[in-house]
Amino acid sequence: MGVRRPAVAARARRNNRGRAGLRQIMSVRELRLVVTVDNHEQALRFYRDVLGLPELADFSSPDGNVRLLDAGRATVEIVDRRQAEFIDRVEVGERVAGHIRVALEVDNAAEGTAKLVEAGATVLAEPTRTPWNSLNARLTAPDGLQLTLFEELG
Repeated sequence: MGVRRPAVAARARRNNRGRAGLRQIMSVRELRLVVTVDNHEQALRFYRDVLGLPELADFSSPDGNVRLLDAGRATVEIVDRRQAEFIDRVEVGERVAGHIRVALEVDNAAEGTAKLVEAGATVLAEPTRTPWNSLNARLTAPDGLQLTLFEELG
């Protein structure tokens, strides 16, 4: 975001010290931000050619266009509504951000779905094998964020 806090990694290490006894629920392997656009070619030019995100794969089919771009390392930043409003005010001048869908690659989509449901998520679609050979589940997190858990089947 626009305002960065110094020493984020050092603070994260300090904050995680007391969590050593917590059981790890699952291991996320990839964060995939899925952006739905009306003009695919324009968006591809913007993100790939202008922003410089290298193209990793083309999963396009007669049903639609899909290009996977490498955005480097990803993190998940959890903010409360007041902080989100502050960030928008700093960067835009007013609250403008909306909801997004976040896709997370996991080792086991079925287990991950069950664990998220136990933690308060609502299932929109159970794990389903997709035409692109992955097992995908769609959930709504307790905070309303829409999530896809996907497992690459190889």
